[in-house]
Amino acid sequence: MIVGAGIVGCSLADELTARGWTDVTVLDQGPLPAAGGSTSHAPGLVFRTNPSKTLSDFAGYTIEKFAALEVDGQSCFDRVGGLELATTEERWAELHRRAGYAASWGVRGELVSAERCRELWPLLDVRKVIGGFHTPDDGLARAVLACRAQTVRAEARGARFLGRHTVTGVERQGGRVTGVVTDRGTFPADHVVSAAGFWGPVLGRLAGVDVPLLPLAHQYARTGPLPGLAGAGGPRPEATRPILRFQDRDLYFREHHDRIGIGSYAHRPLPVDPFTVPAYDEAPVMPSSYPFTPEDFAPSWEDCRWLLPALADAELAEGFNGVFSFTPDGMPVLGESRELRGFWLAEAVWVTHSAGVARAVAEWMTEGRPRTDVHACDLTRFEEAQRSPAYVAERGAQQFAEVYDVLHPLQPMESPRPLRVSPFHARQRELGAYFLEGGGWERPHWYEANAPLAEGLELPERDPWSARHWSPIAVAEARATRESVALYDMTPLRRLEVAGPGALGFLQRMTTNNVARKPGAVTYTLLLDEAGGIRSDLTVARLAPDRFQIGANTPADEDWLLRHAPDGVTVRDVTSGTCCIGVWGPLARELVQPLTRDDFSHEGFGYFRAKRAYVGHVPVTALRLSYVGELGWELYTSADLGLRLWDTLWEAGQRLGVIAAGRSAFDSLRLEKGYRSWGRDMTAEHTPYEAGLGFAVRMDKGDFTGRAALERAGAPRRRLTALLLDDPGAVVLGKEPVYLDGSPAGYVTSAAYGCMLGRCVVYAWLPPLAAGTPVHVEYLGEKVPATVADEPLFDPQMDRIRR
Repeated sequence: MIVGAGIVGCSLADELTARGWTDVTVLDQGPLPAAGGSTSHAPGLVFRTNPSKTLSDFAGYTIEKFAALEVDGQSCFDRVGGLELATTEERWAELHRRAGYAASWGVRGELVSAERCRELWPLLDVRKVIGGFHTPDDGLARAVLACRAQTVRAEARGARFLGRHTVTGVERQGGRVTGVVTDRGTFPADHVVSAAGFWGPVLGRLAGVDVPLLPLAHQYARTGPLPGLAGAGGPRPEATRPILRFQDRDLYFREHHDRIGIGSYAHRPLPVDPFTVPAYDEAPVMPSSYPFTPEDFAPSWEDCRWLLPALADAELAEGFNGVFSFTPDGMPVLGESRELRGFWLAEAVWVTHSAGVARAVAEWMTEGRPRTDVHACDLTRFEEAQRSPAYVAERGAQQFAEVYDVLHPLQPMESPRPLRVSPFHARQRELGAYFLEGGGWERPHWYEANAPLAEGLELPERDPWSARHWSPIAVAEARATRESVALYDMTPLRRLEVAGPGALGFLQRMTTNNVARKPGAVTYTLLLDEAGGIRSDLTVARLAPDRFQIGANTPADEDWLLRHAPDGVTVRDVTSGTCCIGVWGPLARELVQPLTRDDFSHEGFGYFRAKRAYVGHVPVTALRLSYVGELGWELYTSADLGLRLWDTLWEAGQRLGVIAAGRSAFDSLRLEKGYRSWGRDMTAEHTPYEAGLGFAVRMDKGDFTGRAALERAGAPRRRLTALLLDDPGAVVLGKEPVYLDGSPAGYVTSAAYGCMLGRCVVYAWLPPLAAGTPVHVEYLGEKVPATVADEPLFDPQMDRIRR
């Protein structure tokens, strides 16, 4: 049962029936095929270039599919191309970065001159334009027509589509969905998909499932007829010129025969309560179309005339405020609810990504996993603190305001902050911490108190973009970690407790490495899906025969384990009630040992071991691990004792020159050692052998999830590859394309300046290449030479950790 016959619901019905799930019913409260939701008024822009590879892939499939569909001889997609304009130097630099994303994700595009922009759009005032980015394969989807085409295909395979059915309830039993209640009867169902668009929170409430999205109204207007568009002789196609995006003023343009349609994100956020949206027959036009507010559009109309002088004497013939959905992070919300099995979300999806999302959800439902990495879209990704109505409303509105903004990859949200803080927050502020944000947590990236350490460092000067949210202090902190000792706040890293009589067997089945070791052992291991893709990487500490502490990544890890946990095994997130300090550096033992009566020598406390101990007055669980490649421990305690632990270590460390170090230094050090970061360096699209993590797979331990797929896998055709930039003064940040023999061959996942190597360390997905192979990384339009390197790049014998 699919609730919502818009572009997502129709696409999903087509994808499911094509995979053999033919007992599919699609319901909508409005008349079909234009039921009155966002699809009914969508301007239809489809463009692939995006910082997110996932969204780019979704858009690519949407273009491919809709271009092959037609109704009554009319195509469902016009491949008119796309043109993004730069009228400022800041935007011109951004278009260079976007050209890099396009090359990384396999999107055809080129940076073009102002004169070429005018050739593509003759109405432009070329004097206002610096240049543009042209993507010839983008275009315009006829969303309602695409719904019709896919409806016909799905119906031919057995699906049915029912308009004028308003859902009033969701039936459930034993934690599973069993049916949908409407004003025209009840429909039994094993699976219910909410593809209801901005009505998603309404359907979610009926099902008892949280749907974190905010409906917002977006202004769209059309001019009257324009002589410059009328053409000569005979009927003119609806659109021939590219989608035109003027992001410097939050505007986009498309043709409608002899008129121009204009969309604006420049106005104030206009939130809409989905519970008060009128029914189809009660709405003046349609439920998703609200009255146009000319006063909000007035500044944008002046910007339009500034860019397109042909509009000087034109008038707006019509306009409306169209409602669609935003989430706190701007991504879709996809997946099956664990609390109500069989209830799926396919929400906050734009026409741009609609068919791609539908394919991924259909694969998820029929095969158990989508073939595209969707971790950034997973409904479980939000922390509890990020699900409050206040948070969703504030962040959703900000996402609307930032649709066309130039956003740095590290740029944190401004509000609501601070939301989550570790017990050490007050001390960090005293040390001048520069905080960024992740998962709601305030995370220090460096400390101004360490500025004297950076004096005299000879570092290459950075360009303004790479210098943003970075400081040479971070390099000084990394060097201090390598030379003495530093404290790292590891509190935001997720911690789970798995316990119960069957806990060991459960973890053996769920993970790749052998965790059947004596209490006190710590194991690095992987969570795979059935296809052998890396769902996550974990550290599993066996604290007692039936109790394990797990270092995990996202809420999806807890969700995955809970879905598979047998009776008698508990899985719970203990992050918020605990805290962690990483004590790392060659002097770490000199700092910790005098504070405890327990033996922290190498012989008494070996690498990848865990023990309970006291540090001063504080009981801790100590794990001898190091994500930075230095001697040391992760020290865990309860949140109420966290500040005492910090102060104990800080005071004792003064004689050793202890410092507090931030995430920037942490990232640099882990890349020197070749340690992977899940979600950045590898995802479910990659196998352990491709990612260089085969050492964490024990094929001799018995069955585990994903084992069969690994046995079938052939030799890797791509690898996560270490690169060193040849120029010590060069720097890249991530997601840049990598060129081999002049052609794009892969893309960067992580990069940072390596303090011990004196140059930028880069990891990238590439075909298998021998060490010494020359490549180029494109950064801001320039090809930066780099060389494939053997890894680990630093301390390959692990002497510094095992001492």
